[in-house]
Amino acid sequence: MDETQTITALAALAQPTRLRTFRLLVEREPDGIAAGELARLVDVPQNTMSAHLATLAQAALVRGERQSRSIIYRADLDRFRSVMLYLLQDCCGGNASLCAPLISDLSPCCAPTETQVS
Repeated sequence: MDETQTITALAALAQPTRLRTFRLLVEREPDGIAAGELARLVDVPQNTMSAHLATLAQAALVRGERQSRSIIYRADLDRFRSVMLYLLQDCCGGNASLCAPLISDLSPCCAPTETQVS
């Protein structure tokens, strides 16, 4: 991840419809959502949603996969993680005690349980 890629990703998310769309896709991981359903959920015309999805895809934050007559979109969580890690790369000058509250707040809401860890 570099500065240009990070700026592209943040710019893609710096618009209300795209941010709402990305959050919906994250919420629906790993199943994804069809483009038409996304448009309905966000309450925008399908052609408008298509343009927003293209912007998010260009930033590599989402990916689409054709399934029959639909394109199912999914959030690229690895890419989003790379963006966040780039922003936090030099967090708190390496002082772990200063970073601890931030890291705690960023802990996923769905942390793996003991049985899920491999």
